[in-house]
Amino acid sequence: MVSRVIPVEPFDLVIFGGTGDLARRKILPALFRRFCAGQMPEEARIIGAARSEHDTDEYKAMVRDAIVEFVGEDDAQADALAAFVDRTDYVTIDARGTDGWVELAGKMREGCVRAFYFSVAPALFGDLAERIHVNGMATDQSRIVVEKPFGHDLATARALNDTLAQHFDEGQIYRIDHYLGKETVQNLMAIRFGNMLFEPLWNSQYVDHIQITVAETVGVGGRGEYYDKAGAMRDMVQNHLMQLLCLIAMEPPAKFDPDAVRDEKLKVIRALDEVEPHHIVRGQYEALDGEHPGYREAAGDPRSSTESYIALKTHISNWRWAGTPFYLRTGKRLVARSSVISVVFKDAPHSIFGPEAGRHANVLSIRLQPNEGITLQVTIKEPGPGGMRLVDVPLDMTFAEALGPESDDPPDAYERLIMDVIRGNQTLFMRGDEVEAAWAWADPMIAGWKARGEVPKPYESGSVGPDQADQLLRRDGRVWRGIKP
Repeated sequence: MVSRVIPVEPFDLVIFGGTGDLARRKILPALFRRFCAGQMPEEARIIGAARSEHDTDEYKAMVRDAIVEFVGEDDAQADALAAFVDRTDYVTIDARGTDGWVELAGKMREGCVRAFYFSVAPALFGDLAERIHVNGMATDQSRIVVEKPFGHDLATARALNDTLAQHFDEGQIYRIDHYLGKETVQNLMAIRFGNMLFEPLWNSQYVDHIQITVAETVGVGGRGEYYDKAGAMRDMVQNHLMQLLCLIAMEPPAKFDPDAVRDEKLKVIRALDEVEPHHIVRGQYEALDGEHPGYREAAGDPRSSTESYIALKTHISNWRWAGTPFYLRTGKRLVARSSVISVVFKDAPHSIFGPEAGRHANVLSIRLQPNEGITLQVTIKEPGPGGMRLVDVPLDMTFAEALGPESDDPPDAYERLIMDVIRGNQTLFMRGDEVEAAWAWADPMIAGWKARGEVPKPYESGSVGPDQADQLLRRDGRVWRGIKP
C-alpha cells in the first residue's frame, strides 16, 4: 500500500532553540523525512534561532550532522541531504533582549505561512511571543508551536495561556503533544467512528474496564533535576495519558473538525471523577545491581518524594461510562517499553459450556509502541477431541503485515504534527481550555499526597512496578495485563 503525500504550502519555519537537543533529535530529522517524501515545497525554508554564536555555514554543518546521526547515514542520501541543508539558515538571537530580532524579521517573506517553533524552556514562551509581535512578524498566517509542559499546575497554565493570548489568537497556537501524532493514536478515532462493529459496544453495558499503560525501560537520565520537580503525574498522566483517555472515551463528534473533536475531549475531562487517595499508587525505582542508579541518585536528592511511577483508578460520570473504571499506569525503569490501551469487555452473561470451560473475555488491545497495531482477543474451541475446551486467541493486525512493508516504518509523530501546523490543522493539538481542565483534575491529587506526606513505594528496576499497584486491581477482582515488548 502506497501512502499519498500532499505537499504543503510554502513556509518559513523558525526553530527557537534550533541548536538544542529536541531540534537535533526530532524536529530537523522529521523535516528531512518530509522533504525526502516530497511534502516540502521548493520554497520552504527552515531558520534556526538560538543564543549560540554561529554563522549560517556552521549551523548548516550542525544540521547535516544531526540528520546523519538521527536519521542514519544510509537513509540520508548525499543529494537529498545537501538539498535539504541548503534550505536552512541561522540567526543568533536573544530571547529576552533585542539582539537578532531585526535580522530575523528581515528574513521573513510575505505571502507564505510563518511558523515559530518554541523548542525552549516554557519560561521563554511569553518573551518570544511578545517579540515576534513587536517586530512585525505576526500575521494572519503566523502560527506558534509550544512544547509541554504547559504550566506546572492550573494557575501557571492559565497564566501561560493568558500570556500567549495577548499576542496570538487561539487558532494560531499549537500545543504539541507528540503522542497525538502516532499513527495508532489517530487510528483510535478510525476504529471507533469508522466501524459499526465497535461503537454499539463502546459503553458501560458491554465494557468491563479499560486499562491504559505507558511503560518505559529508561530512567530519568540527564533529566533528573527537571523530572524531580514534575514526576510521573505532571510529566505523563496530565497530558499524554489524558489524551489517550479522551480519545477512548469521547462521544462521536459531529464532524472530523478540530474544534468539534476537541469539544468532545473537553467534555470527557470535565466529567472525570475526583480520584480517591486509596485509588492512587505512587512508586520510585531502585538501583539494579549497581548497573543503573536508583531514582533518588539520578535526581540528585536522597530524600526525594517524587514519583517515577503512578497507577490510578478513575471514573467518568456520564451516561456512556457510568460505573466503568479506567485504570491508568505509567512508570520508568519497568520491565519493557510498551504503550497499550486495553478495552476489556464483560463476560458473556451466561456460559452454555459449563464451569469447566473457564472464564473468557474479549479484549481489544491497541498497541501504540513498539510494533504498532491492534489485537482483538476472541474465544474459540481448542482443537482436538474430548469435549468443548475453550481458549483465547488473538486476531492480530500488525500494521507492517496488514498494510505492507511501508507501514513497518511509519512516519514519526513530529513529521505529521509539524506538517499539520503548516496546513493549519489543529485537530491533533490541545486547546487552552482543554489544558486547564486537565490541570484542574490533576491538581487536587498532587496537593492531596503532599498534604498527607506520602512517600512513593519502592520498586525494583526491571519490574512491573510496586506491588501495591497490583492490589489496586485485585480489590476489584481484576488484574493488570502484562507489560510486554
